[in-house]
Amino acid sequence: MHFPQDFPITRKWPPAHPERIQLYSLPTPNGVKVSVALEETALPYEAHTVRFDSNDQLSSEFLSLNPNNKIPAIIDPDGPGGQPLALFESGAILVYLAEKSGRLLPQDPALRHQTVQWLMFQMGGIGPMFGQLGFFHKFAGKEYEDKRPLQRYVAESRRLLGVLDGHLRDKAWMMGEEYTVADIAIFPWVRNLIGFYEAGDLVGFGDFAEVARVLDAFVARPAVQRGLEVPPR
Repeated sequence: MHFPQDFPITRKWPPAHPERIQLYSLPTPNGVKVSVALEETALPYEAHTVRFDSNDQLSSEFLSLNPNNKIPAIIDPDGPGGQPLALFESGAILVYLAEKSGRLLPQDPALRHQTVQWLMFQMGGIGPMFGQLGFFHKFAGKEYEDKRPLQRYVAESRRLLGVLDGHLRDKAWMMGEEYTVADIAIFPWVRNLIGFYEAGDLVGFGDFAEVARVLDAFVARPAVQRGLEVPPR
């Protein structure tokens, strides 16, 4: 096992427990994907807060780990072959943690690929579209006189919620009875859409009863409740 002191990022965020997975994050929808997965798998980890208000994500130390200056990112001192592994992109980290722990991905190869399919659905659709809706509804974009961008993202967010709602009919989770990384990827974004972005009425969330049902089941999980608070703001 190699310890993460070998990485420049540890100069800014020194590890107290260098033998554990080091998580660099904030409790945003993308950030909590990884903290929830870590809590669900019970892999030992240490969380470090990357503060946007002080531009931590633009520091040379953080950029040495993720040149794309986005959270979350991790260092696993005990990666494949006992070598340290640094990873960014929340979807890639979810797959890695699932494979490392042997949890959150089906063992059946076909079901595993279908789970990754829904993970990619979140990465390519739900995350970008919900995020743009949040910008145009709650943040600087709300001042734009031209409301066509907001209308576009509202319509696309409703379409994506409709895809989820139809898929979840008669299913406990995205993959049926088995809870997977697909759920961990998708439902923090749904929660953020109707919570932090305050866009529930805007997208007519009441029309999507199946999505609401599974969201309630997701946030009721103890590991999810812990992960949603990591790292503390």
